[in-house]
Amino acid sequence: MKRYKIILLALLGFSLPLLLESCEKEETIENTEWVLVWSDEFNIPTPDNRPDPLKWTYELGASGYGNQELQNYTDRVENASYTIHEGLGCLKITALNDNYDGVAYSSARIKTEGLFEQRYGRFEARLKLPYGPGLWPAFWMLGANYDTNEWPGCGEIDIMENKGYQPNIVSSALHFPGHSGGNPITQTFGYEKQRFDTGFHLFAVEWDESKIDFFVDNVLYKRVKAADVTDGEWVFDHPFFIILNVAVGGTFGGNPTGDTVFPQSMYVDYVRVYQKSTYVQPGSNFGNTSSNGSIGDWNFNGADSDKGLLEPGLQ
Repeated sequence: MKRYKIILLALLGFSLPLLLESCEKEETIENTEWVLVWSDEFNIPTPDNRPDPLKWTYELGASGYGNQELQNYTDRVENASYTIHEGLGCLKITALNDNYDGVAYSSARIKTEGLFEQRYGRFEARLKLPYGPGLWPAFWMLGANYDTNEWPGCGEIDIMENKGYQPNIVSSALHFPGHSGGNPITQTFGYEKQRFDTGFHLFAVEWDESKIDFFVDNVLYKRVKAADVTDGEWVFDHPFFIILNVAVGGTFGGNPTGDTVFPQSMYVDYVRVYQKSTYVQPGSNFGNTSSNGSIGDWNFNGADSDKGLLEPGLQ
């Protein structure tokens, strides 16, 4: 077993990160073999240039989503589309100040609900964030049982959130009974000399039955152990689905100001989901699935992209 000190992981070629809240003690990670079970590389545009309907669906509307958000989420190509950015095929989620349907701001929130859900594994996305006061990009997961077990009982895993006026800082959070709303288990992470809106960065979570680890650029900066949660109900034992969105305004980072420039986009190079190789039966066929089913701890509905044995974070 290969073991790494948490701070020494910063020697992967990036400037020394700032762990903006204290780490309780040195943590270690295992050198785990991962099987890629689901991904969207965003390299081949769909006929209408929108997110692949076999992999993504949309959240729609302008309800504020419990956070006093100001945007109207749409399924328009103006708010979510394929593009080439810095030579890479990407999905672009764009916030606009366009007064669409009488709402000042529009954006997109896409999710794998009903199409792909998984319990445990590594979930990662390579992202370049927008910038500006009032912008709230996020990569997160919600418990798939939220219809029958309302939030926060279903659980929420926020892999990456950013306050648009803090371009060098991101945060992660867990919401569950006893730790929800303004009282999640959270951690911030930042760079002294890098910004998340000027280049791509890798955001990931590794989750199993006993703990949830959060990473930026393969630096482990927060570990939450189920055994350490004594003031809440640990509910992270069932499948979750993936969400990508750019919110405008709200309680997390405040509202746009006169200094906020629109449009603003979050670029998604890829999203990948892995399981530990010990969870997957030898000889399982993950490619070109065309019907509902499940293997191990993951459920799918529709075609999946190429899959195989990979190390997390490889491009």
